[in-house]
Amino acid sequence: MLKRALALFLSCLSLMGTTSLGADGDDPSMGGGLTNLNMPKGVTEVSQVAYDVHMLMMWICTAIGVVVFGFMFYVMYAHRKSRGVEAANFHEHLGVEIAWTVVPALILIFMAIPATSALLKVYDTENADLDIKVTGYQWKWQYEHLGEGIKYMSEMRTSIDEIEGREPKGEHYLREVNQPLVIPVNKKVRFLITGNDVIHSWWVPDFGVKRDAVPGLFTAAWARVEEPGLYVGECTELCGKGHPFMPIVVEVKEEDDYNLWLAGKKEEAALYASTIGKQWSHEELMSKGEDVYKISCAGCHQADGNGISGIFPALNGSSIVQGPADGHIAVLINGIAGSSMQSFADQLSEVDIAAVIHYKRNTWDNSVGDIVQPIDVLNFKTAQ
Repeated sequence: MLKRALALFLSCLSLMGTTSLGADGDDPSMGGGLTNLNMPKGVTEVSQVAYDVHMLMMWICTAIGVVVFGFMFYVMYAHRKSRGVEAANFHEHLGVEIAWTVVPALILIFMAIPATSALLKVYDTENADLDIKVTGYQWKWQYEHLGEGIKYMSEMRTSIDEIEGREPKGEHYLREVNQPLVIPVNKKVRFLITGNDVIHSWWVPDFGVKRDAVPGLFTAAWARVEEPGLYVGECTELCGKGHPFMPIVVEVKEEDDYNLWLAGKKEEAALYASTIGKQWSHEELMSKGEDVYKISCAGCHQADGNGISGIFPALNGSSIVQGPADGHIAVLINGIAGSSMQSFADQLSEVDIAAVIHYKRNTWDNSVGDIVQPIDVLNFKTAQ
């Protein structure tokens, strides 16, 4: 037992001695694996101040532990019975009682100063350069660049075949999305975080940001990222069966690259708006609808449309899918109350909704033969 305790103590000392190496960005796999046990230093002011406070508290606690246990071991050794020492018999000692009250109070005050300073920085969301609304859905994220007219869904890109073991798992298994959140480097970005259905939690470790996404409530966080690159996080609130499948990927670009991306997204939005009145061909709708289905529908209804018995209904042969087009549109626009079928009115564009409806009505054993156009979806929304 003593050897195991000594080994654990030496491991902790080794961890504290090598912490700064891993936190400065070196690959932990190239050195001791113990560096993975510490929190990341991150790439923002918030994450770095949290790391500094964490390390300060850790060293204070270590010093207290060394002093207390050192004194305790010394007393047990120097005053042991085998040396003929007799135990003292006393009830109170005013000096000791004052010491163990005043000293801890001073230590707590000393610890409170940097902790309070760090908290003030963490919650200082004023004077942001950019505001982004983050909305959690089951099981995806929606990002809206406020004031820019840009809104897009970020959904996991890992295929169902990989998840269910029919294909080998890729390099970025469960950590890849179809559209990452894009922000500029060295700009203060304020995140306004909420939920659409249940409670989610938006967490990016390298940013030092973790906030609950609560329906009907906005919580704020901020980050100023100093290094371009890709940063990965995840939902940390148990939000249903798809909880492991809603990763967060943030791409931080240089300012010029970000402005180019923003201009491209605005052009894309304008192009999408112009295609709502276009008459799409069967082939165009089937191609686009299949892509939308794989991302937004296959997780529940399965790639073959047969669903999961007793949990998610089959779309293959469904009376809704094979029924009137307006009834099928209504399900995607309004969802189904009391079920896990949510509304996609704010998640998918009119083009995407029309395409996926057309795909479902004309694939597998379904062969309705009609064509659902984006303008049909827009007209349905307008008529409500």
